[in-house]
Amino acid sequence: MIMKRLILSATIIMSVLSIQAKTLIVYYSYTNNVERIVNELRTQIEADVIEVEPAEKGLDYAANNYAIGSAQIAAIRENPDDASSYPAIDPVNVDMSEYSTVIIGAPLWWSNMAAPMQTFLFQHGKEMAGKNIGLIVSSASSGISGVESDAKRLIPNGIFLEPSLWIRSSQTSNAGTLLQNWLQAIDYNNLTSGIGNIEQDHNTCFTVYSLSGLRLLADAYSTAALPAGLYIINGKKRLISR
Repeated sequence: MIMKRLILSATIIMSVLSIQAKTLIVYYSYTNNVERIVNELRTQIEADVIEVEPAEKGLDYAANNYAIGSAQIAAIRENPDDASSYPAIDPVNVDMSEYSTVIIGAPLWWSNMAAPMQTFLFQHGKEMAGKNIGLIVSSASSGISGVESDAKRLIPNGIFLEPSLWIRSSQTSNAGTLLQNWLQAIDYNNLTSGIGNIEQDHNTCFTVYSLSGLRLLADAYSTAALPAGLYIINGKKRLISR
């Protein structure tokens, strides 16, 4: 009986350690620049992908100097806490607890994140608490600080990877190299290398979330109070064993 228990315990531990930190790419693309960037990114990393699509099809955002998109951004700016300020998108069913890293790809509209992507994050951003958040922005020339601010407002407890990646429209054809350099800059391979055991270090502070995004500890010097299990610790999926 003891031997069976030992074998069962070993099997469970091996199964847990074989789990890989998963990545989700969520993007919205109107002119197809972001879609081209995401397609290139998918050749460099393994990730699940969700495309955000407006519920109302066939809208010509470019008409009348992008009047529709401008009005959508203005509505969000006026009342960002009201769900009715955001344009409707097709329903998205996603279990965020499966992912430790979420990469968001979106164009810039009038110094802000494109409205349909803001809708998605308004609906799901709180589910990304404790997860690594990477941001890729496409724009013609404007800087992306407004898009970064939108992302941090909509994902208040995300762990944002720095730097964000800004790819100008004229650089889209060179996206492969830009993405490769960015993945190295955010140390992506280390983020997604799998599950490691957490080592106690009294000089290190730990911020700990459950896999469902519930914050359990903030700036703690020890994880001793937590039972054995899987957690997101300082942005990485970790196994605490006792």
